Amino acid sequence: MAAESTATAAVNSSVRIFVTIAVSFAPFLLAMAVPRLLRLLGRSLGWYLRKKTEGRRSLLISLMNEEASKSQDKNLETKSTSSGEWQNVGEQDVDRDWAGIVGFFHPFCNAGGGGERVLWAAIRATQNKWPKAKCVVYTGDHEVTKDQILSRVKSRFNISLHPPAVTFLYLSKRDWVVASTWPRFTLLGQSLGSMYLAWDAFSLLVPDIFVDTMGYAFALGVSKWLFPEIPTGAYVHYPTISTDMLESLDPDSKTGSQGVNAGQGVGIRGTIKKWYWMRFSELYSWVGSSIDVVMANSTWTRTHLTKLWGPWREVKDRRNPIPAIFPPCAVEELEQEIEVSEASETKREKAMVYIAQFRPEKNHKLIVQSFAQFVMTGTEAAKEAKLILIGSVRDDHDSKRVYELRLLVNELHIKDRVEFRLDAPWPEILQWLQKASVGVNGMWNEHFGIGCVEYQAAGLISVVHNSGGPKLDIVVEVDGEPTGFHAETVDEFAEGYESALSVANPLAMRLRARQSAKRFTEGEFASKWLVQMDRLVAMTK
Repeated sequence: MAAESTATAAVNSSVRIFVTIAVSFAPFLLAMAVPRLLRLLGRSLGWYLRKKTEGRRSLLISLMNEEASKSQDKNLETKSTSSGEWQNVGEQDVDRDWAGIVGFFHPFCNAGGGGERVLWAAIRATQNKWPKAKCVVYTGDHEVTKDQILSRVKSRFNISLHPPAVTFLYLSKRDWVVASTWPRFTLLGQSLGSMYLAWDAFSLLVPDIFVDTMGYAFALGVSKWLFPEIPTGAYVHYPTISTDMLESLDPDSKTGSQGVNAGQGVGIRGTIKKWYWMRFSELYSWVGSSIDVVMANSTWTRTHLTKLWGPWREVKDRRNPIPAIFPPCAVEELEQEIEVSEASETKREKAMVYIAQFRPEKNHKLIVQSFAQFVMTGTEAAKEAKLILIGSVRDDHDSKRVYELRLLVNELHIKDRVEFRLDAPWPEILQWLQKASVGVNGMWNEHFGIGCVEYQAAGLISVVHNSGGPKLDIVVEVDGEPTGFHAETVDEFAEGYESALSVANPLAMRLRARQSAKRFTEGEFASKWLVQMDRLVAMTK
């Protein structure tokens, strides 16, 4: 009995020691095991999606090849130009035979905005470089067909794509990335929604390269989790969250009076909001570190991405820093439509145009108040000057803002000096660009500013907010001479209008502005886009 008791005690002691060791090392073991299990889960789900969609992939390739064989465009052997036509270049290139599938994640591809111009210009450049490649656009625009989308691309942007080499797969969960779906914690909600939407996309087809052109970084993170071997690319129009946004919550900071969330980081609610934004920015940076190739649309965007993602992307960006690839703008079209010469100077009016959607961040109120102050000066430049507000109205919220602006115009006694042109068609916009003298932009930290480029291409003298893309990239000096003016406050904008309408030699400044705009042509965009696409194609090999 004594021997048995001793043996039992020894066993119990060993068990206790084992349990103690196991408990002590459990956190370490879990820390090692959980990431491995998550990676295994991701790859398993990725394998499942590949198997599920391989039949659709084979059928899609077969149909696209069949359509290509019937296309007369296949016989074209003219070099690619910056014109509106798709070109099949006949010269030899080591990579021209690449025939993989490039998936473009752009759930709102039929919107017709600047982001969509980037998408279509990118696809055309890709088609010209790799004629055998298939471009697949993941979209939620169920109400339109492929032919209708391509027709709109041609009419809206003067971009012709090669139909057999592009197709559309329709997402069923697009509402998950709409802001109204997430009235609370919108940033996090839309990001989680984009992850679900990415799963929706891969349930339709798994591409060879996955590119996001709308700013859904979390969708690219899902791609890397499911398919580590698939190269991912991001063209970022603006960061989902930026250091300026975080700073703007503090009313005592330099940016505490700027933006739609200015000074909201005080009190209990503000403290929670600041904590939430900080944690989200860390999560956003972690996801950004997984993307293989990142492109920014402006110096401002690149700077903020580097601040947020840089520490997480040190290895990736050491040899290939994030480039600023300016979006393509309608520079050539405006140069053809609008004359800038001694003769055209006689047709210019003392009109200032502000072309922008009636969204809160566009800050129309600042422009109206500064214009009223300018008018009150009674200077020679202010006499007969007028302000033209041109923009689209998306919904009832925009309509309410327009109504409030009309009230403000009445209160400031400038009703006869301000015109509202709502949902103006492109021909009408062209007319105003032809006869106006000044182009205005009042948005703080506009990430790029396509409208400002259009001002310059049309020969307008710009008065823009002293921040973001308009300051850093667009309204800059040419040959040491200005192409416009920068402002931040009501007083500064009023002074800017005075300066713009009092330039001693306006034609010289207009010509400098037009010269500056040549940096934003589609040809410039295509050449820089293909450098990054070359990297992605090389990764597939």
